[in-house]
Amino acid sequence: MKPVLALILILAAFVPLKLKMEAACDRIVPGALSIDLREQIGQSAFIAVLGGFRSVMADLLFIDAYSAWERTDWTYLLLRLRQATELQPRAILFWEMAGWHMAWNAGTAAMEDDSKSPAARRRLQHDYLELGEDFLVRGIAYNPEKPQLYEALARLYRDKFHDHVRAAENFEKASRLPDHASYDERFSAYELSYCEGREREAYDRLRTLYQRGEKERLPRLLNQLRTMEERLKIPANERIIP
Repeated sequence: MKPVLALILILAAFVPLKLKMEAACDRIVPGALSIDLREQIGQSAFIAVLGGFRSVMADLLFIDAYSAWERTDWTYLLLRLRQATELQPRAILFWEMAGWHMAWNAGTAAMEDDSKSPAARRRLQHDYLELGEDFLVRGIAYNPEKPQLYEALARLYRDKFHDHVRAAENFEKASRLPDHASYDERFSAYELSYCEGREREAYDRLRTLYQRGEKERLPRLLNQLRTMEERLKIPANERIIP
């Protein structure tokens, strides 16, 4: 009885916040609730969700996930992140943070676990990387119009999987969407320049960016252009960078 009363008190305190959050329709688009979710969060919480407190429960679960991160309880963190994202699949922050926690925090912790052999550490890290990837891919499926998740997935492929092809693809996808980061198109070209067999395509993209004007002529772009001109053996009279 006490847990139920505590839940009711918490929910009552969050009612004003709930109403405010639910006014943001692009964030809160309910999906189908699964029986698995009821088993995971408990019957009382599931009843609260059905009673209209879906957004509040998702936020409480996400806050609890933060506590799990602080204690480095990766299994419990994964459980709470899955629950929160299932309740609020249109909450971009939930998916982005879930991917980050799994791939960066849990993955790094796995590699630093001295109680396991090096091979076991690598396997566990790879598992966490795949969990991070899965969160971001599923987040994109629910939010295909949001560039932030493509950007997060591109960073994961670039920094953790060292997969320049998929990093380039996702930066490019992000660059085509409204409100994308100013660097997306440039980063896509950078990543493409590391892909064997696509050097000319990457060079053409970098050259196009250069020709847009001074704002694009950043030190890294100039260095990358110089490198590509050397690699492709561009004739001296055709080079942008002397």
